[in-house]
Amino acid sequence: MSTTSFVRPLNLPDFPWDTIAGAAARARSHPDGICDLSVGTPVDPTPEAGRRALAEASDAPGYPLTWGTPALRAAIAGYLTERWGAPELGDRGVLPVIGTKELVGWLPTLLGLGPDDIVVIPATAYPTYAVGAAVAGCQVVVAESADDVSDLRPALVWTNSPSNPTGRVADAGETSDWVDYCRRNGALLVADECYGEFGWDAEPVSALDSRVNGGDVTGIIGAYSLSKRSNLAGYRAGFIGGDPAVVSALLEVRKHLGMMVPFPVQAAMTVLLRDDEHVRAQRERYLARRQVLAPALAEAGFRIDHSQAGLYLWATRGENGRRTVEWLAERGILAAPGDFYGAAGEKHVRIALTATDERVAAAASRLVG
Repeated sequence: MSTTSFVRPLNLPDFPWDTIAGAAARARSHPDGICDLSVGTPVDPTPEAGRRALAEASDAPGYPLTWGTPALRAAIAGYLTERWGAPELGDRGVLPVIGTKELVGWLPTLLGLGPDDIVVIPATAYPTYAVGAAVAGCQVVVAESADDVSDLRPALVWTNSPSNPTGRVADAGETSDWVDYCRRNGALLVADECYGEFGWDAEPVSALDSRVNGGDVTGIIGAYSLSKRSNLAGYRAGFIGGDPAVVSALLEVRKHLGMMVPFPVQAAMTVLLRDDEHVRAQRERYLARRQVLAPALAEAGFRIDHSQAGLYLWATRGENGRRTVEWLAERGILAAPGDFYGAAGEKHVRIALTATDERVAAAASRLVG
């Protein structure tokens, strides 16, 4: 018997980045090197305070708490109240996770959802929302607004503001509409707000904000990450906050499965969640890169849509995004085609600000040269 017979296919899509291998090779062949603006991975240093906390906590022979240390829980709850206007959540309303992508991918399964359940995701969206639903066997429905799914009773609704990939920011009214919709239909609302610290032309509003939910987080979870905010992608440091009943249920499942954030990472998270200065410095870095790249794209004939916040420019030349990826690759620039994020994005490309100042300047020069 072949060992592969023990593996049950999950009917997942091809890993999207594998589909642009040819364009990546062309971009790498540029005589002055590739300007990789495709993947939103941070390139700037991890703040010294976080690195120091990690090192000081490195003697950690015992198992960490799945729930997180009391200090980390207090730091998360304080951050959500002070920065995002959440009501006091307390210990029971917060939980660290092993990078927010893990949470996104496993949440339908951890919630016990299955083939009879509907998961609603944005029409242009981070692919892992759909992948997580597929792993659990759920039905996926895409929607631009709550009105699009008024006749459905989903189990889980994902919202994402600021959006990855488009950078669109949902206003308080739209977010409140989703809260009301989910409460009417008995659905859990999970708001992916990982890019919230980087608002440029609009200020993001959290689904946890008391002005949006009336001071009641029942049926609402917010998902957050230190990957972009604090250049902690390599640490896999994320967290959720919201409805204590949902958080407590997830904690119990995660304890059974050993889903624990390492203790030294928890120490680094605690320190960095209490520090705003490094976030302000990182915002200035991304803003400076945006101010270099956006005008160069416009001069090269691109239109930039949405992009009010986040770490990407959602750009189009009015053609299929795959063709635009090839056009950019000929100039040594690699971008992500918009169809990675759903059919609605097929005429766009996502261009990341997460490259060094030198590589961003090089890309801008090639666009206008």
